[in-house]
Amino acid sequence: MKYIEHGSGGNPDCMRIAEGPSPTPGPGQILIEVAFAGVNRPDVLQRSGRYPPPTDASPILGLEVSGRVAALGAGVAEWKVGDNVTALTPGGGYAEYCITHAAHALPIPAGMDLATAACLPENWFTVWANLTLHGHLAAGERILIHGGSSGIGLTAIQLARHIGAECIVTVGSDEKAEFCKSFGAQHTINYRNTDFAEEVMRLTGGDGVDVVLDMVGAPYVKSNLTVLKRDGRLVIVAFLEGSIGEVDLLPVMIKRLTITGSTMRPRTIAEKQALRDDLQREVWPAMESGEIRTHLFARFPLGEAAEAHRLMESSKHVGKIVLQVKK
Repeated sequence: MKYIEHGSGGNPDCMRIAEGPSPTPGPGQILIEVAFAGVNRPDVLQRSGRYPPPTDASPILGLEVSGRVAALGAGVAEWKVGDNVTALTPGGGYAEYCITHAAHALPIPAGMDLATAACLPENWFTVWANLTLHGHLAAGERILIHGGSSGIGLTAIQLARHIGAECIVTVGSDEKAEFCKSFGAQHTINYRNTDFAEEVMRLTGGDGVDVVLDMVGAPYVKSNLTVLKRDGRLVIVAFLEGSIGEVDLLPVMIKRLTITGSTMRPRTIAEKQALRDDLQREVWPAMESGEIRTHLFARFPLGEAAEAHRLMESSKHVGKIVLQVKK
């Protein structure tokens, strides 16, 4: 099969097409003939050498794919060869064939094409876990979402709206602000020309928010704690600008705040299966009805993975980027 190799890592130009043997599915796994692979921030970090894969995972980039089930491992009964699926993968997505656990695949939502379906797993598994299991976001609450126009951000907006929460987002341009509003955000803040903490307190009449979903890290921690109301939850899913570092935790004690968060890759097979089941039950019907949607910003041929990563790193995109693997 053809796949993207990135050697010891580096800038986007370290990626190139290589050829090697197709993987073989083990017990409980499926082999997917990949049509499209989603491009995500963890791919960029792994390519640059800052996010090594688990020892039992494929060293090939790619955490989500869509495509056709090509083979079944022993004991797999819920899928058959020829089924179209979208799936969370432990790695290996930037390739013509990829294996994942059968319990981490989902059917393509009715009416959705394979390119758009490749945009779903990594963001939806991550956002569902962090906002429902860890953030306990509930109807009638307020949430502040940083990076509102990113794949994670737009997914969080859609989930917050689905739950019945009021949504405030930060963005880097007025154009991205308007797009987030079209996706369901009630309020937008351009962090380039406005202090987001001051604006959040103004918008909420000094009350603050119940949940903050953050992917920025160090520069935002103090302000995140400021805008959280009593019993608020700070949910961290990435540290794009550094880890927390030194911070005054007195507000955590005074306001009984919770600081939490998680990444997807270290979760067990069973934990990911439980998330898959939640999504299929709670979210997939809303996708099929049109209540929940996603946004595919750009697609690149597999051989132009470097260009896809450059776009991801530029943050000029809105929503998702995918690689087209099958012509």
